[in-house]
Amino acid sequence: MADMTGRGYLYVGPVELKAAVRPGGGGRRIGSAADFGGWIVEQSPAETAEPFTFVVGMDGVLRLAPRRSEHVACAGGDRVLGAGEISFVREADGWAVSEVSNQSTGYCPDVGSWAEVARALDAAGLRHPSGFTHEVVFRRCPGCQERAIVREGDFVCVFCGSDLPAEWNVDPTA
Repeated sequence: MADMTGRGYLYVGPVELKAAVRPGGGGRRIGSAADFGGWIVEQSPAETAEPFTFVVGMDGVLRLAPRRSEHVACAGGDRVLGAGEISFVREADGWAVSEVSNQSTGYCPDVGSWAEVARALDAAGLRHPSGFTHEVVFRRCPGCQERAIVREGDFVCVFCGSDLPAEWNVDPTA
């Protein structure tokens, strides 16, 4: 399974963060409404008031962790189909996603990863927006090789001033 571009995302962040991932670790697997229901009741009101870290594993299953968790730890160090931050809101008939982004500087997923995120949220029985509520456009600078965020459609590297490519290119193996 992969996003609409046919890719899973390799971790491209700091190597020391990936080296700190514990074997068997990772975020809580949320493959169904029952999984989510069991997990959300374990969260404190303070935790549910702020976004959580999420990834969608290569198995298509949503994994959740506290906000201050690294995406690579939530993923157990593995490649992912999507990653970002997510907030939930309690509604009269259950829980729903109020905000969701692809903001993960460790995986830098393209906005096309939404399709996999939506599938994982559907499987978990969570109503959600029709797309990311905050899209982050990531690129790797061909000049200095830094990971960059495109802001306001300005495809110029803030580190060296080089033009950034129009197409996603963060993972050099993709």
